[in-house]
Amino acid sequence: MSDANFIESIINEDIKNNKNEGRVHTRFPPEPNGYLHIGHAKSICLNFELAEKYNGLCNLRFDDTNPDAEDEEYERAIIEDVKWLGFDWDDRLFYSSDYFDRLYDLAVVLIKKGKAYVCGLTPEETKSYRGSLTEPGTDSPFRSTSVEDNLALFEQMKSGDFEEGKYVLRAKIDMASSNMNMRDPIIYRIKKAHHPRAKDKWCIYPMYDFTHGQSDSFEAITHSVCTLEFEDHRPLYDWLVQELELEHRPQQIEFARLNLEYTVMSKRKLIQLVTEKHVHGWDDPRLSTLKGMRRRGFSPKAIRNFSRSLGVTKKNSMISLGTLEAHVREDLDETAGRIMTVLDPIKVTITNFEEDSVIVTPKIHPKDEERGRREFSFTKNILIDREDFMEDPPAKFFRLGPDRKVRLKYGYVIHCDEVIKDASGKVVELKCTYDKDTFGGKRPEGQKKVKGIVHWVPAESAEKVEVRMYNPLFTEPNPLAMEKDFLEYINPQSMTVIKEAFIEPSLSAAKVGQSFQFERLGYFTIDSDSTEGNWVFNQTVTLKDAWAKLK
Repeated sequence: MSDANFIESIINEDIKNNKNEGRVHTRFPPEPNGYLHIGHAKSICLNFELAEKYNGLCNLRFDDTNPDAEDEEYERAIIEDVKWLGFDWDDRLFYSSDYFDRLYDLAVVLIKKGKAYVCGLTPEETKSYRGSLTEPGTDSPFRSTSVEDNLALFEQMKSGDFEEGKYVLRAKIDMASSNMNMRDPIIYRIKKAHHPRAKDKWCIYPMYDFTHGQSDSFEAITHSVCTLEFEDHRPLYDWLVQELELEHRPQQIEFARLNLEYTVMSKRKLIQLVTEKHVHGWDDPRLSTLKGMRRRGFSPKAIRNFSRSLGVTKKNSMISLGTLEAHVREDLDETAGRIMTVLDPIKVTITNFEEDSVIVTPKIHPKDEERGRREFSFTKNILIDREDFMEDPPAKFFRLGPDRKVRLKYGYVIHCDEVIKDASGKVVELKCTYDKDTFGGKRPEGQKKVKGIVHWVPAESAEKVEVRMYNPLFTEPNPLAMEKDFLEYINPQSMTVIKEAFIEPSLSAAKVGQSFQFERLGYFTIDSDSTEGNWVFNQTVTLKDAWAKLK
């Protein structure tokens, strides 16, 4: 946030002119009708970091105006996610539902001013009367109802005298406006539903567009930062604040929302994925939810750095998934301890190894000696990954093959002497010999350098673990822009479970959520499904692999 973006330029000018007495007060106002996703993270970081940069304040406010869709579970999850990202709102946790009495009184003010009326059109009629982008709307026959009758009808709505859908309260603005949001928008509707916070006090609820701007005003928000889809709603918010003669008028500023490849950001679509069991819950590591990304092993720092790197613009764009992964990889490269893991094992017998074992003590992190070392044994029988052996390798395959040499990381140079297969022709064992003078990277004088290095684990003491490998959840970068329903583009290979991978025996102090670099394979994080002695790892992000580019 060191270089001023267009929002900061506005704030700088406001401070220069002593607008709002130089205050900066922002807010993050989620509706508690789902879990937060990576798109919300951009807004969270922007609002809280703007406040931090200008020594201001940032509120957390739940815009809880729709009892049918909201749940305390979502509230708890949102609070946890915002805190996990590293932000705090001190004692400034607010709920729009706490303003219901004030909002009702303001609706009455509009009615008394002749600026609101109770309308009995059906939803279908309301849509028809609204007009189109090229045709003006038509006045509702209820638009001319007297102030007295509107007050009485609105009181009856509040008292529960009417069934849902019978009446709504509409602002009286301009049915010929070029902005559809100004064509007498609905500001209250009847909903005989239990509210998680207000309980059963109300059977009418304010619409989001009526609530949002007034809530910002009540909290003395100076800069109401939101995404571009609310740009056309700003004239309505301003009209309401002006007509209601509220003391404080927030300044709304819109920016482009985050769109990420191979994901969906719509709460409705995410709910569908979860409820129809296309994924394994809100914290499925394949989802764009912060819960899912956290479980996969993405850190708050990586997500904050990613959000900052995107900048703040007025132009919507699709961000490459690789951009996010690069930030995750950069963070984990600094923090994750190293460990060797074999995902698809081939047994290697070192026929001329006569010792019981040789202790290997590589660093936990190659760039940080203070983190100490891990310890395990090199033995006669080891396991290597099947990908590191080919019977008929091409010229640029610098790994193991018949009559070829390779270096075992932290160990010795070995030579493949014999390939053992089962009845089906599958390679099940390699008979090799080792050079005792090559331990730990040593190369005897005059010996040709061995190019290939492969990882391994000791066959007898390696721990068996489950590893979950991930690909994008969708086969198309923008599944919502395709011709078919977005569910048609779910990737059937988005998750692969390896039940019998083997890891070096140095995990005694590991814990759920801890991340490791599986050397030469990528970054992996211990999953919450793990139990004592039965580790489950989620693939967090891959490493760059030169050979993969050649294949």
